[in-house]
Amino acid sequence: MNTPDRSFARRIDLTSLQLFAAVCELGSIGKAAQREFIAPSALSKRLSDLEATLGSPLLHRHSRGVHLTPAGQSLLHHARSVLFSLERMQAELSEYADGARGQVRMHASISATVQFLPEDLGAFIRRHQGVKIDLEEHPSSEVLRAVQEGAADLGVCNTADGVGELQTLPYRQDQLVLIVPTGHALAAQASVAFEETLAFDHVGLHSNSSIYVAMRQAAAALGQSIKLRIQVSGLDAMGRMILNGLGIGVMPLRAFTLMHSAGGRTAVALTDAWTTRRIELVARDFSTLPRTARLLVDHLTAMPPQPGTQA
Repeated sequence: MNTPDRSFARRIDLTSLQLFAAVCELGSIGKAAQREFIAPSALSKRLSDLEATLGSPLLHRHSRGVHLTPAGQSLLHHARSVLFSLERMQAELSEYADGARGQVRMHASISATVQFLPEDLGAFIRRHQGVKIDLEEHPSSEVLRAVQEGAADLGVCNTADGVGELQTLPYRQDQLVLIVPTGHALAAQASVAFEETLAFDHVGLHSNSSIYVAMRQAAAALGQSIKLRIQVSGLDAMGRMILNGLGIGVMPLRAFTLMHSAGGRTAVALTDAWTTRRIELVARDFSTLPRTARLLVDHLTAMPPQPGTQA
């Protein structure tokens, strides 16, 4: 096995690499010297020194300009890669000096948006005021599709039904509970199984929401169906419908706790395993996210658990 020559990097002059790439781009030492503000003789000397360092001719020189040798073609490929990496490094380091800037496209589920993201994103923006977050709220299935199709850099959603080839990172855990009006037959119970709720009218979220999908699957597994009296698009609307006696409903405990006027309703623990849910960060490839998105991922994964997520 060949050991890499660590002194090679010390012997390569980055300025000479840049000048070599300019000569290749323009096809002429004279034109490259003029653009790079260096004397043609000095540029030729740098190219000769580069050839001596590498031990191989890089250019065929003729009256109409230059053309690459096979070794020169190989060096040009690597030189462009090195120069591009240096430009990228400079751009990223300048962001550290000036403060992070840019935009992150994020899609999130209703549960994540209501329960966790306001506080977490607020803390992030206070630290990185040059970053803009474009946040859209969608059902979990649509969040996953947006990330897969490249419409969002980052997704935050329930991943119980799988994510295909997408990558995930842990974010939060939430607990679904049953919300009933005060005085309801189930209100005095410390906990109930979901099956016990199926005898009553429900207020449900829209049919694509991960909560309603899980409820429908659980009812089907029991050979029953949900008595759905009314469907709404948000958790606040669900809470108001329950308050006014239109049925009972299932929502995350923290979302119920955060409601401004939770009076007139009671949260009852659900004993079914599926009511404890993972909310995760989702991306096509976390390692290739833009720097601002990676900063946001690091921030969100470092957040401590929120109170009021367990029944």
